[in-house]
Amino acid sequence: MKKLLTIIYLLFSFNCFSFENEFSYSDSIKKKIDKNFYKFLAIEGAVLTGTISYLRFQWYNDKKRVPFHFYNDFKGWMQIDKFGHFYASYIESTVGYKILKKSNFSEKKSLYYGGFQGFILETPIEFFDAYYEGWGFSFYDIIANALGSSFFIIQQKLFNEQWIKPKLTFSRTKYAQNANGYLGKNNFISEFIYDYNGYTYWFSFTPKKFLKIKSIPNWLALSIGYGANGMTGEFMNIISYKGKSVPYYDRYRQFYLSLDVDFTKIKTNSKVLKKIFNSISYIKVPFPTLEISNRRIKGYFFHF
Repeated sequence: MKKLLTIIYLLFSFNCFSFENEFSYSDSIKKKIDKNFYKFLAIEGAVLTGTISYLRFQWYNDKKRVPFHFYNDFKGWMQIDKFGHFYASYIESTVGYKILKKSNFSEKKSLYYGGFQGFILETPIEFFDAYYEGWGFSFYDIIANALGSSFFIIQQKLFNEQWIKPKLTFSRTKYAQNANGYLGKNNFISEFIYDYNGYTYWFSFTPKKFLKIKSIPNWLALSIGYGANGMTGEFMNIISYKGKSVPYYDRYRQFYLSLDVDFTKIKTNSKVLKKIFNSISYIKVPFPTLEISNRRIKGYFFHF
């Protein structure tokens, strides 16, 4: 999940930009736009540089360099990776839009220049993948990136806000612990990067927006989730890794229905809390949850 490191860096940069931007309104509108646009370009450049450096020295460090080639990974990891591309692109587009709005750009320019940042930031990764063995240029990744940016832009265009918000949860799994290092090195950070079993991607929405019922709190949301389990390989499960056997597991999809909180709808006069609420609004809150998988329904008091 190398793309998620780009998100973390971008969110950090955006929060730093936002705090600084509160005190940069002494010049004319034109000067403010020019000055802040350069900041926006600097942030984007820093994100790209950081991502490229990470890929070059960490992710591809033990991979063999090969000629440019394509790679059909649509069925890989039961599409969890494609949800990851969609999610990353959506958040990067959201941050790009907000930065330009804070830089006094018009709604139209903020929406299209900022809204396509997810696609712009994610696409170079495909060209890097295209030159390394075990990877390749994936048209399906490109499509997922485009859909993530488009999902943000279309909602903003139609509703002037995001009615449906993609979110993420991650938890450590037994599959990583029993895969002898193939799905991570037995620590949270490593497994967060390599273990697709631990991910659940959610689409959260506030019923009040759709049902127009005043008694429903603005912050209360419903969330539909997707995940997959039993994966110890991209397309099929491996039987051994580094000379050690890996237990056999059935691969299966998981569908969820749960409650959630839209932190951006919680009213507060604290600028610090607003920044925190905006940052954590991309992560789903643990709540009672129903899981549908293997033709069975399971219930959880709290599921993350």
